[in-house]
Amino acid sequence: MAAITPQLIKELREKTGAGFTDCKHALEAAQGDLQAAIEYLRQRGAVLAAKRADRIAREGVVLAATDEQGKRAVLLELNCETDFVARNQEFVEFATALLNALLEHDVPSEEALWALDVGGKTLGNWRDELVAKVGEKVQLRRYHVLSTDGFFAAYVHAGSRLAAVVEVGLAQPPEAIRPLLRDLAMQVAAMQPDYVSRTHVPEDVYAHELELYRQQALAEGKTAEVAERIARGRAEKFFQERCLLEQAYIRDPHRTVADVLAEAQPTVGVPIEVRRFWRYFLGETEHGGR
Repeated sequence: MAAITPQLIKELREKTGAGFTDCKHALEAAQGDLQAAIEYLRQRGAVLAAKRADRIAREGVVLAATDEQGKRAVLLELNCETDFVARNQEFVEFATALLNALLEHDVPSEEALWALDVGGKTLGNWRDELVAKVGEKVQLRRYHVLSTDGFFAAYVHAGSRLAAVVEVGLAQPPEAIRPLLRDLAMQVAAMQPDYVSRTHVPEDVYAHELELYRQQALAEGKTAEVAERIARGRAEKFFQERCLLEQAYIRDPHRTVADVLAEAQPTVGVPIEVRRFWRYFLGETEHGGR
C-alpha cells in the first residue's frame, strides 16, 4: 500500500475537484493507488446519482450559444437542487462543457452525449464526480440543437436563468448589425413574445382573444356595436404585446422592433427576416416563435 501523503491527496483533489475528506477516504479504499481512487470517486458519484434520481431539481442554469458562423445554436437547462450549487463555479463549468460539446459534436441522443470524451473523461464521468462533490442531483432537463442556412444570435441574461436564440434569414450579416441581432435575442428573453408577427398567430387564438374582449365590453354595459369596436382595439394591444415585430423595442420604446429592422435594412441591402425564436426560462417549458 502506497503512503497516503498530503501531496497525494492534493493531487487527487486537483484531478477530481472532490473535497479533502472524500479524497482521503478514496485513497484509503484504493490503498494509495491514484487511478483507482479516481475511479472510486466516479463510482461513488454514480451511486449517489442513482440514489437521488427521484429528488426534485428545480434550480440550475440555462445557457445558449452559437458557433462562430452563426449556423448552429444550442440552448440547454441543467438542474440541481439548490441555488447554492447552481452558483458553484464547477457546476457552471460543467454546464458550459455540455453546451460546447453539443455545439461541436453531432450527438444523436443524450446517452451519446454522456459518452463523449472531454479532457480524458466522459461527460458522464464528470457528472458523477460533480454529484459526488456537491451531494446533489444534477440533471440535464432539456436541450435544443439548432441549425440554419440563415443566422442565429443568442443571449443569456445575467444569472443564467433566462436565455434566448433568434433565427434570421440573413446568411452572413455584416458585423455592424450583429449587436442588433443580439438585441433581438435579448428582446425575446425580456419581453417574452409568443409569435414573430401577427401573421403567425393562429386564427383560433385570435378568435378566442377577440371573443374574450367582446364579452368584457358587453359586461361593462356596451352595445354590441361598441363592444365589437372595443374588442378589435384591444386585439391590437394583444398583437403589440405578444408579437415580436410589433413590440416596443427594448432600447427605444418609441420604435417597434419592425421599425428598427427596417432602419437597418440599408446596411444589409435586403429586408431582415425574423424566422423563429426560442426561449428558455429556468423551470418553465420552452417558448418558440411560430
